[in-house]
Amino acid sequence: MKEKKAPERMCIACKGMFPKRELIRIVRTAEGQYFVDKTGKTMGRGCYICDNPQCIAKCIKAKLLNKAYKTEIGSEVYIKLNDDYNSAKKN
Repeated sequence: MKEKKAPERMCIACKGMFPKRELIRIVRTAEGQYFVDKTGKTMGRGCYICDNPQCIAKCIKAKLLNKAYKTEIGSEVYIKLNDDYNSAKKN
């Protein structure tokens, strides 16, 4: 029987290809809200980032979400991303 391939996605920071389940999904809803999607199934446009402190830092420093979503994103979204990442690491 054929082995089923896991879907892969690209990290917006390091450009590496990883299985979808290993990445953090950041979603923009139709209402324009941005948040970390823990289920990976929330409706909206998503982009992926490694579960790696260097990639998170690069995303925040270079404002890579602006490029991924092709729009200007406020600093509060980056602060929330950093807070969500840090709180997830503690648990």
